Amino acid sequence: MIKKVDTTEQFNELLEKESEFFFLKHSLTCPISQAAYQEYEKFTAEHQDIPAYYLAVQNSRPLSEYIADTFQIKHESPQAILFSKGRAIWNASHWNITYRSLTNALLENK
Repeated sequence: MIKKVDTTEQFNELLEKESEFFFLKHSLTCPISQAAYQEYEKFTAEHQDIPAYYLAVQNSRPLSEYIADTFQIKHESPQAILFSKGRAIWNASHWNITYRSLTNALLENK
């Protein structure tokens, strides 16, 4: 199940609580982002052992910018990021967010 995160405080709690998780920056108005979200949903449905979260860029711009600044990852939307032990260890954007790329990221970073 994908859970929505809206604030920097919520996100920082995730970094402390979860040793590993995926995070998606999602635009509510972009068709590419909608396609990426569908791939993310498919991936998370089959990989329920890894926590999955997202933010809606239009509603959580401060959080989106915080993640970009803190982890030195240029903001993109859509953008998927794999976090492990408080660090961003993989990311992809736009059409590169697929079931396959998410699966490979998980396998390659175990």
